[in-house]
Amino acid sequence: MSTGELLSIEPQELQFPFELRKQISCSLNLSNKTDNYVAFKVKTTNPKKYCVRPNTGVVLPRSTCNVIVIMQAQKEAPPDMQCKDKFLLQTVVASPGATAKDITSEIFNKESEHHVEECKLRVIYVAAPRPPSPVREGSEEGLSPRASVSDNGSLNAAESVSRTRLEQHKHQDNSDDAKSLTFKLTEEKNSAIQQNKRLQQELDLLRREAKRGNGGIPFMYVILVGLVGIILGYILKTT
Repeated sequence: MSTGELLSIEPQELQFPFELRKQISCSLNLSNKTDNYVAFKVKTTNPKKYCVRPNTGVVLPRSTCNVIVIMQAQKEAPPDMQCKDKFLLQTVVASPGATAKDITSEIFNKESEHHVEECKLRVIYVAAPRPPSPVREGSEEGLSPRASVSDNGSLNAAESVSRTRLEQHKHQDNSDDAKSLTFKLTEEKNSAIQQNKRLQQELDLLRREAKRGNGGIPFMYVILVGLVGIILGYILKTT
């Protein structure tokens, strides 16, 4: 902080985080520690490169004023990041109730009867802040290990629930298939039993008719009926 008789200036150096092709700004804080109206004017050795808002003004008694200095976007970086630009801040006591419209360049003339204070400010380029690095799992800048474990636990729980539901669906599908197959086999078994009963009834009927007619049943017919009975018995046994 620079302390004159009229204004306190902070900071003493204009620091710009230099970046190519980017407009950069910094601020000056002017504090009036007197009971007078204090006029100020900001000059620079490179006016095309910088824009000062406001470059002239009045600081009321016991108050502060903020001045913004804007550096235009630069296409090239200076050698060794050294800047030779400088600023000059001039201050002088103004008339009571004065405003920025009342300030002229004549009141900052040293040859006049006004007492003009001057403060020189350097321009310094500093490294631009780096973007934050990616947060690693369990790092101090990111989530704590406990938080990571908790997240993994939640993830594992979700996967477990999904797997359980999938197994339930598979089991349900298998159960439905088994029920369908059992129902089908039961129908086939009942159908075979009914056919067997009909064959038995027909065989009994043929035997009765043969007894009544005192005739014999053809040998081939008996063999055929026997084979059919054996096949049906085998089917019933396998089901």
